Amino acid sequence: MVELRNPFTPTFGIVPPFMAGRSHLIDDILRALDSGPGDPNLSTMFIGARGTGKTALLSYLATEALGHGWIAVSVAATPGMLEDIYEQTCEVAAEYVDREDLPRIKGMSLGRILSVEWESPRPDEGNWRTRMTRLLKALEAYEIGVLFTVDEVSASSDEMIAFASTYQMLVREGRRVGLLMAGLPHQVSGLLRNESVSFLRRSVQHSLGNIPDQEIAFALQRTVEGGGRHVDDDALNIMVSAVGGFPYMMQLVGFRAWGIEPDSPSITPRAAQQGVELARGDMEQRVFAPTYYELSEGDLRYLRAMLKDEGVSRTSDIARRMGVTSNYASQYRLRLVEQGVVGERGRGKVAIELPYFKEYLKKRLND
Repeated sequence: MVELRNPFTPTFGIVPPFMAGRSHLIDDILRALDSGPGDPNLSTMFIGARGTGKTALLSYLATEALGHGWIAVSVAATPGMLEDIYEQTCEVAAEYVDREDLPRIKGMSLGRILSVEWESPRPDEGNWRTRMTRLLKALEAYEIGVLFTVDEVSASSDEMIAFASTYQMLVREGRRVGLLMAGLPHQVSGLLRNESVSFLRRSVQHSLGNIPDQEIAFALQRTVEGGGRHVDDDALNIMVSAVGGFPYMMQLVGFRAWGIEPDSPSITPRAAQQGVELARGDMEQRVFAPTYYELSEGDLRYLRAMLKDEGVSRTSDIARRMGVTSNYASQYRLRLVEQGVVGERGRGKVAIELPYFKEYLKKRLND
């Protein structure tokens, strides 16, 4: 018997078979691509903690862009990103752009065959903006836009600031461009505070939170069935309960449960429970540990004060346990909310967002 391929993708940035809980965001962006310049969703920021599906969402939208008349250029906000954007634009358009001494648009795969000569001067001459503008003009002649996706945005990246400033000018010029960005809450917050790119504050912003259980159940079931197996109802309930609405945990649980009894036609409750235990260990290593080491001493004091509560904590109780004023404690509440570790639950109430992170903290802080 040939072992069926595991359809789950617990690797950051890999597009899963089913994008659970993000359909309205995806629809907004795809409609914006069809509408073209002027649609506010062409400048969108996705904000979320590790494992909320930011990178996978960017990857999915980049893949979908071509079918709407756009080529996508995907980079991370790291040193060299400006030249990477230019080179990738040429690379992604390699089917269309011939980069010889006198490059030309060779043809499009968007339902028509085209040919146009580049105008002088040579497109490899000039500064970054000049070279990018030549590429954009050539593509725009045939209503082809360029969708930039920038992951891991950072306020400390000079090139990120330079790119955002140039992008603003391209928008003002009416260029057929779009910009999708994704980042951790505190990085996005820092970027938006930078006065030189204050226009980004007017971009559409989506906080990627937890996904409703029914959508998690639907995505798990569809993924398993798409892979050629079934999942028992009891097993599905175990998996959904363990996921806690967290996209990355969904992929981990599904991946691990699938691998327990790979030759079985169904994922059983036993396989689901074992998969959950393994997935929890994966979450500790890949999400909790990096998050923990980014926390300050003050952050940890605030979280320690929350551990006494079973679920939701009152901010007044947290401040009392810390032995500080409510105003002082609120500084750390805001920091933790920005980092996606803590979420607000109404006036004066908060809770830890990441599933199982409270148990992880209890182990770490009691060591």
